[in-house]
Amino acid sequence: MEEISLSGPDITEAEIEAVVGVLRTRHLSLGPKLPAFEKAFTDRLGCKHAIACNSGTSGLHLIWRAMEIGPGDEVLTTSFSFIASSNSAMFDGGKPVFVDIDPETWQIDAEAVAAAVGPKTKAILPVDVFGSIPDMDRINQVAAANRLRVLEDCCEALGSTYRGRKAGTLAEAGVFGFYPNKQITTGEGGMIVTDDDEIAFRCRSMRNQGRDPDAGWLQHARLGFNYRLCDINCALGEVQMQRLDEILATRERVAGWYRERLADETRIQMQKVPDEVDVSWFVMVVRLTDDYTQAQRDQILETLRGKGIGCSNYFTPIHLQPFYQEACGCRPGDLPKTEALSARTVALPFHNGLSESDVDQVVEAFRGAL
Repeated sequence: MEEISLSGPDITEAEIEAVVGVLRTRHLSLGPKLPAFEKAFTDRLGCKHAIACNSGTSGLHLIWRAMEIGPGDEVLTTSFSFIASSNSAMFDGGKPVFVDIDPETWQIDAEAVAAAVGPKTKAILPVDVFGSIPDMDRINQVAAANRLRVLEDCCEALGSTYRGRKAGTLAEAGVFGFYPNKQITTGEGGMIVTDDDEIAFRCRSMRNQGRDPDAGWLQHARLGFNYRLCDINCALGEVQMQRLDEILATRERVAGWYRERLADETRIQMQKVPDEVDVSWFVMVVRLTDDYTQAQRDQILETLRGKGIGCSNYFTPIHLQPFYQEACGCRPGDLPKTEALSARTVALPFHNGLSESDVDQVVEAFRGAL
């Protein structure tokens, strides 16, 4: 058993009471908690529409369909991400085209995006990696010049801002995810946010088996899916949103403990957060210097686990996953900056349940393993 876990949700009695309250009603799905949770997002972000769904992956899929990204359409994106971002573009025949990263911010390189636009490019999928945000102004400029769609994968960035604008509002549409390691959780779940009426209409319909809002239960206007988020999950999410400022402040404090204690460690590099970004901390990932090989990084992870400290590598490059090598012809060496980073990342325990002494223990063990 891990003595200090890698991640964990921040759940109080208020969330438990809200979930139990739903269980005492007849409205376990498509009840009042669904619109209440969605309203929490429109109120917080100032956006026009919020559409809850059963995962961030489902939300990405719905938006691609709403944008009519299909067979042969290329989507420029990063390989340094969780695999769902690229998978979503492939569900209906789209093709991810991977672009390398900025080696300091670990975000997709906006100038590399501009250089990668080709005749089949139809969209850009920037990912707000680890809660920070890429150069969205430049990405949107490239998109406008080439008539491309832009979908912001903000699954890891609830609460972050870019030049004063909230994550999720930086493109035509955005998607948040609520897996238990995220800033807030619904167990499983996601939220589409957009100001585009047509995207919102299509996503709401397709989320609910293709029904139009005022249609009968057995009337289906288009191909759809069961991507609904039930009221049990929504009740949990609504209370988490009520506590969001408190949750983010605690995560900021834990991140501060790490950054203070690791500031003088010359054998690692921290992710650079641009001046224009106010980051909402998702994970605590550090990069070993180039003096370390991937095998040495893996040994460090094993050493930490042996001391009861949860840890991982974040992320394995998507383009080197077996499926992508076969489907897209990707090969080692295609994205040297992404590959150099991925070979040396270490994710340390990060969640609101950590005490300052926990962080001291992790840092001491990590330094000893280096």
